[in-house]
Amino acid sequence: MRRIGRVGLLAVAVAWGGLAFVRLMPAMAEHGAERAMPAPIAHVSTDDKSGASDAAEGPQIAVLAGGCFWGVQGVFEHVHGVKRVLAGYAGGTEATAKYELVSGGGTDHAESVRIEFDPKVISYEQILQIFFSVALDPTQRNRQGPDMGRQYRSEIFYATPEQQAVARRYITQLDQGHFFSRPIATKVDSLHGFYPAEAYHQDYLVRHPDSMYIVVNDIPKVESLKRLFPDLYQEAPVLVAQPPS
Repeated sequence: MRRIGRVGLLAVAVAWGGLAFVRLMPAMAEHGAERAMPAPIAHVSTDDKSGASDAAEGPQIAVLAGGCFWGVQGVFEHVHGVKRVLAGYAGGTEATAKYELVSGGGTDHAESVRIEFDPKVISYEQILQIFFSVALDPTQRNRQGPDMGRQYRSEIFYATPEQQAVARRYITQLDQGHFFSRPIATKVDSLHGFYPAEAYHQDYLVRHPDSMYIVVNDIPKVESLKRLFPDLYQEAPVLVAQPPS
């Protein structure tokens, strides 16, 4: 399905005087953007040394897919301890990592983000906590909000066995605790490659804050990040357009 969520549905909203927004907002309010409290932190047993945040020196990488990469990138660009966030594609091959192919839904790719973070400032567990709390509705399968298709699926691409263990344990924890009203649909799979998206997709939320799609679907996520994670929120975003610090 080609970008119906960002073009087709918004065209309907203009034609019908905002009726589409009325239908979209309840779905947003159920999870993510309108949550009153964050998801609990991923539990890592003190007897289990697989916690990804404890071991490595230097920057670490997390690759996450949560629907449209504009909003997910926009959220994590405002997280303290994050060094850089790239929008891109994961789950498929380099040959098909092109927006024209991915957006049609005919590849194995999901729109994804590659988050480079300092584990001395923010842990992998906290990255996942933010992901599940404000970046997406993890109970939606092969879609996020108005965007539909496998390219908008929710998926964690782990780079190490430690990340795999933490991600699977966290999803089990959230499901068993019934934090969401429906089972979590987020997949956990091995990372076999990440391919940056085209330049015009990078920093999209920052460069197009008045876009109706951004206003309706993504600005509320950043506002929720600020409200739910005040200690991790940073006002100035880290941008792809500037060298990483």
